Amino acid sequence: MSVSRNLAKPLRSLLVRSTPCLYKPCVRTIATAPASVSTSGSPKKLKALTQEQRDFLDSALRVNQAGELAAVLIYAAQSPILLRSKPHLRKLMAHMYDQEDGHFKTFNGLIHKHRIRPTALYPLWSVMATGLGWSTAMLGYEAAMACTEAVETEIGGHYNEQIRTLLEMVTQWEAEGYEVGEELSDLVKTLRVIRDEELEHLDHAVAHDAQKAEPHWLLTGVIRAGCRGAIWRPTRGSMDKRV
Repeated sequence: MSVSRNLAKPLRSLLVRSTPCLYKPCVRTIATAPASVSTSGSPKKLKALTQEQRDFLDSALRVNQAGELAAVLIYAAQSPILLRSKPHLRKLMAHMYDQEDGHFKTFNGLIHKHRIRPTALYPLWSVMATGLGWSTAMLGYEAAMACTEAVETEIGGHYNEQIRTLLEMVTQWEAEGYEVGEELSDLVKTLRVIRDEELEHLDHAVAHDAQKAEPHWLLTGVIRAGCRGAIWRPTRGSMDKRV
């Protein structure tokens, strides 16, 4: 898929209500599965999620979907400007855009499947992400790459925290003698794949002169602070409610 074709897609095509999961294995359900029967005939012990655990998973999928939409819009805004002066970046920008688009479609499908209310701040996120992509591209090639460096530094840490929390849940269940449902195991695997691709983007940005942006410390510091605020806000208050 060429970057020009990607960038021509209208925003409404990104916000489809239901899309297939693009990463396998992919989570099938948030709740633990019903108890199954082992080959010996004795029922396996599967522990149901607590309300707190359900709230965590709802919040995680909501903020992940919003974040991946922002990433898609940042690259969509940056690419036309960058490619005019740096046509050799076409393949790299298309690669990163396609991966972010895949991440977004994965989480978009999951929040629809589980009837999780998206963040109410979608319009604001869309404007801010597009503005960030456009403004950093206008500042130059190095600034655009510094934007990717800053965003992916925060997002990589964010996914690591989610994975760590899920693994703590798994460890506790196993210590209590419960079997871990396939759905939770698959979600951890999916998050690891997406996290690794985000960190790959970070490596690409550093390799393409992100740290030569001036002033690097200020630009990345402001963007990272904005990312932390964007990650925090969709987890708050009534937006955690399911439809």
